Amino acid sequence: MTLKNQQETASASACPMLQFIDLIAGKWAIPILYRLIVMDRPVRFGELQRAVGTITQKELTRQLRAFEQRGLVRRTVYAEVPPRVEYQITALGSTLQQPLQQLAGWMERYGGQLNRSAS
Repeated sequence: MTLKNQQETASASACPMLQFIDLIAGKWAIPILYRLIVMDRPVRFGELQRAVGTITQKELTRQLRAFEQRGLVRRTVYAEVPPRVEYQITALGSTLQQPLQQLAGWMERYGGQLNRSAS
């Protein structure tokens, strides 16, 4: 990698907008975070999966692990038979409520103006 490419890569990784997009990338990231924020209580995996929609178990698990690693979601495992696992939005994760609401508001106001033709 050339010095110029390294500088461009470093510059892009330092951009807050690119970091935010990386955080919420993926079809299911925002719906999962939104549901956890709205529910604002410990939620079992199955309940969250039903609340989000047609997400697969594998994808929900992947997203929850990523959010847990970043400190947005707390996972609590109870030593019971059968094992019980609950997920809850953290205080840090809750701070995403306003930005997500603003994005939803923008879509409600301007979404109809988007060119929806197939590419």
